Amino acid sequence: MTDRRRKIFDGRIIDLHVEQVTLPNGTELEMEIVGHPGGAAVVALDSNSRVCLLNQYRHVTGGYLWELPAGKIDDNEPPEITAERELRDEAGVIAADWHNLGDIVSSPGVFSEVIYLYLARDLTLVEPNNDADEVLEIHWINFAEALRWAQQGKIRDAKSVAALMRTAAVLS
Repeated sequence: MTDRRRKIFDGRIIDLHVEQVTLPNGTELEMEIVGHPGGAAVVALDSNSRVCLLNQYRHVTGGYLWELPAGKIDDNEPPEITAERELRDEAGVIAADWHNLGDIVSSPGVFSEVIYLYLARDLTLVEPNNDADEVLEIHWINFAEALRWAQQGKIRDAKSVAALMRTAAVLS
């Protein structure tokens, strides 16, 4: 049997491999696949119906993006642990009440990444602990306004748009 998967690159966050696949219709092709450990994103909603949004610098997109607190899964940890850590570190918030909003796949044509979405309430502010490679500002925006931003395209980050929409459905 031949090796049907060949690693091209093994990086700090992602890996890239080429895989020979047979589709359900019998078509055989070679696919380039970006492996990613996955991540978690959090809609932190306070008692005044404000949501925590980060205005974060993202070099790849050429500037700042409005995003929810989020990050990658480390060392195969459960995604809810990732969500708790990222909310604390990026936003300076811990939550007593958590609701699972499901997951999304970011770009299923090439990425293995799955992002787990959560709603966090009953919040307590703590000191943020941002990494040196994170350039961000913490903002608390009325949830209805943040939802409008997502609908109008001011929030362009897919995980944030999806999580805000799912939160709106939970709250209605």
